[in-house]
Amino acid sequence: MDRLQRIAIANGLLVVLAGMLAGFMLIFSLIGGWELWPGYIVSFSVYGTSEGWVRAHSGGAMNGILLVVIGLALPKMGLSEKRQRLMVYGFMVVAWGFTAFYWLGNAAGNRGLSFGTNQLGNSDVFGILGFLFGALPVFLVMYLLVIAAQGLLKDSN
Repeated sequence: MDRLQRIAIANGLLVVLAGMLAGFMLIFSLIGGWELWPGYIVSFSVYGTSEGWVRAHSGGAMNGILLVVIGLALPKMGLSEKRQRLMVYGFMVVAWGFTAFYWLGNAAGNRGLSFGTNQLGNSDVFGILGFLFGALPVFLVMYLLVIAAQGLLKDSN
């Protein structure tokens, strides 16, 4: 297995791990703490909403799996070495950027969907950081998917 593939797969698995940690945050949010023994819950609260933790959990898992798939598919894409590096490091930016967006957006008054105040809530430092981490990956992932599809389809004529 090529070094770039190992980097993509390892980072994909770590992003899945972050998604699984968000699953714990979801559980804590839903039951109000951590059940140490059946019926005995150590009560504490976590930031954000249960809905936000669902998004961080499922989105983290999916973004990590996407990065693993990119790593596994890399040899079949017919890309130059330079474009392979762009693909791996670009998808790493996407996966980790969205992971940061989910976690920060769940702490943000405006869910990290804009720099300023929006109909969801007021702007704050978490919203600004969440938006910064999420804005680039939104466009980058579309660009990278087009490059991957072109590489895969160029020999199918």
